[in-house]
Amino acid sequence: MRSILTTLFLFITIMTAMHAQDAQNVYDFTMTTIDGEEKALSDYRGDVLLIVNTASKCGFTPQYEGLQELNERYADRGLHVLGFPANNFGGQEPGSDAQIQEFCSTTYHVTFDMFSKISVAGEDKHPLYAYLTGATDFPGEIKWNFTKFLVDREGRVVARFETKVDPLDEAVTAAIEHALGE
Repeated sequence: MRSILTTLFLFITIMTAMHAQDAQNVYDFTMTTIDGEEKALSDYRGDVLLIVNTASKCGFTPQYEGLQELNERYADRGLHVLGFPANNFGGQEPGSDAQIQEFCSTTYHVTFDMFSKISVAGEDKHPLYAYLTGATDFPGEIKWNFTKFLVDREGRVVARFETKVDPLDEAVTAAIEHALGE
């Protein structure tokens, strides 16, 4: 039984890596929303995306406020903030999708699109994050919660902002303005 599980794990790992390598841009991925619905990222084609790995019990969790403000400020121009809860760092996102959704809506009044909890690092890294951290101009493993990837209207990653960069930092807003202007 153990060898079957090992073989299955190896197969899944290889298929995940192959899917990430085959991806041309973020539109090639379909994700599960926090409500359990499948959503093709190609539904966002023509818009600008800010993809963020989030956590509810992190010192950087207050960045939800800035992310929500960006979403409100730029939504009418085509920006979508996409939150991807992850429990990879310090067990700071232990809750279920329902608990995460409740926390985000009641504590930070989040209205931007949230997705089901995924892994953004390690052997079980989701293919989207394998792509973001390996097949773009901004490679490198995710080091902590609230790493931000800016995606242009063509589905290409055009900027990456690490955890400590506040969502409302001038570098982030300037990059968003530039991407929205193209």
